Amino acid sequence: MQIRNATETDLTAIVQIYNAAIPGRIATADIVPVSVEDRLGWFRAHTPTSHPLWVMIGDATVVGWLSFQLFYGRPAYQETAEVSVYVSPSYQGQGVGKQLLAQAVAQSSFLGFTTLLGFIFGHNQPSLRLFEGLGFTHWGYLPRVAKLDGIERDLAILGRRISTAKSV
Repeated sequence: MQIRNATETDLTAIVQIYNAAIPGRIATADIVPVSVEDRLGWFRAHTPTSHPLWVMIGDATVVGWLSFQLFYGRPAYQETAEVSVYVSPSYQGQGVGKQLLAQAVAQSSFLGFTTLLGFIFGHNQPSLRLFEGLGFTHWGYLPRVAKLDGIERDLAILGRRISTAKSV
């Protein structure tokens, strides 16, 4: 399997993988499917040198993806990125998410990031284990901040320092 920068031709597969996660109610706060058109602006906000969007290719198709997102949108946070990982249902449990997240950790300093964050539902045990297994620790917990199908859900914030930046 190969990890590479996503191209616009990958967007349909990226959206399909994302939409496949919606019914399970553990990986996203979206409750209805999104369209390729809905995600076009989001896609174009990612660049290979700043906040990349990567896909993993297996069997000549996109089997998972990872995005680096701006955190909080203010200049003082430019060295912090939120990472999101989604894997095709037929490839879950096969190490795709781990490979993508490990690559993100390994490449973050080259992208100028000193801190990575993951925002994960408290009941999403597979994702919590994935991030914890790659050195992320619990930095915050927001109880009952989301409501999915009438059930209030908690949000865990996991973080990892990539390098120690000297503060003034």
